[in-house]
Amino acid sequence: MSSRIETDGDIRAMFAADASGLRYVPEGVARPESIEEVSEVVRQAAGSRTALTPAGMQTSTTGGSITDKGILLSLRRLGPVLDIDRKARRARVGAGAILGEVKRAAAAEGLLFAPDPTSEEESTVGGAIACNASGARTLKYGATRDHVLSVKVVLASGEIVDLRRSGLEKNTAGYAFAHEPVDWFVGSEGTLGIVVEADLALLPLPERVIGLEIPFTNELDALEFVVAARESSAVSPRCLEYFDELAVGIARAAESRRSGLDMRADLVPASGTMVYVEQEASGDAALDAWLSLAESQRSRVDDVRVFDGEKALATARRIPHAVPSTMNERGAGHRGAGGRKVSTDWAVPYRRLQEAIAMSRELARQAGIAQAVTYGHAGNGHPHQNYIARNAAELEAIERVVEETLRYVVAMGGTVSAEHGIGKLKRRWLALQLSPLELGVMRAVKNELDPQGILAPGNIF
Repeated sequence: MSSRIETDGDIRAMFAADASGLRYVPEGVARPESIEEVSEVVRQAAGSRTALTPAGMQTSTTGGSITDKGILLSLRRLGPVLDIDRKARRARVGAGAILGEVKRAAAAEGLLFAPDPTSEEESTVGGAIACNASGARTLKYGATRDHVLSVKVVLASGEIVDLRRSGLEKNTAGYAFAHEPVDWFVGSEGTLGIVVEADLALLPLPERVIGLEIPFTNELDALEFVVAARESSAVSPRCLEYFDELAVGIARAAESRRSGLDMRADLVPASGTMVYVEQEASGDAALDAWLSLAESQRSRVDDVRVFDGEKALATARRIPHAVPSTMNERGAGHRGAGGRKVSTDWAVPYRRLQEAIAMSRELARQAGIAQAVTYGHAGNGHPHQNYIARNAAELEAIERVVEETLRYVVAMGGTVSAEHGIGKLKRRWLALQLSPLELGVMRAVKNELDPQGILAPGNIF
């Protein structure tokens, strides 16, 4: 069998962009419909030493799912949710399955797939595994890695291997990083092998979840509230999300357009900053505890909004989706002039988040660039900062500010990437965090699993 590689210009253009703002047109596109076809494509590529970049729905913010070298391997057609095992609390899924579909299939069986990236209705299981996606609920449940039980992987040779976690509580056989090969591929961004199927761990679906939008007058009060909530024994958040004044304005405008109320959207505070929280709760004691904490932490407690139940929570979750969606649109409008959206996903220990954001704002002020829209997973010390470069000169200035911010972040004990991986856009900054020794070990693993260097060229390395 010879798997078809499509070289039509219109088809290649369909796979040339992701959420990074970059545009790379592949030399060819493969759209296999089975694992065997994936294996055949990889064998052909290995035989001709042709580069191969796997991709799902191409929601990467780092350029990880696009390429101008060789073949773009689209896994969208490996999409079904294959099986939900209610008793074992396990889902067997294809790499192309949409995360939202997995969640709904699990919920129908009274189960929960916990990772919840904002783009869950547009991103695939394979992509989530490739970049170890997380989301708001990472605070309680951890990132995707913690929920992957096994993976079926097509190696760079075309060989298909099944890897499953050992389940051992104790193991001293060899180097620690060799104990769980599943972890080699979670977060590897397609550079070590191609995940085509996975077993995902599920949890019992909570009986009740409440959400609260808690508004504040300023950034300092909001971020101090986040620290207080993390350290309180009275509340147990599964997410702590922060929205600065710019992000609140974007969300409010989006809701106004949706509701037709001409900037009177009741869902979003009229001004200031906001923290959004969720907690699994069986009674009203949790709500009372949150309101008490909010009042003690200088919130605008009279303006707190409460969301009770999945229907109400779905409405509240429109806010985090509106911000990156709007920023993507704004960035796309400047591509012709050499501009784009520039996004970060650094993280620091949560107690130092206010310090890190303040430093980034001062660096932007000194550089004369517009302040970033700042929002996201403050409970983990992990904000998203989105800048808009209107042209090439602004892009250069913004990237200098980002690099200086990352230097401070790493000095604080933080990371240059907490959620979206390195891809192509952040590889220049990886060495700010990892030593030559650490990078050398990573390259050694890459060389062992992909000796010809054909998988996802440009990602990470």
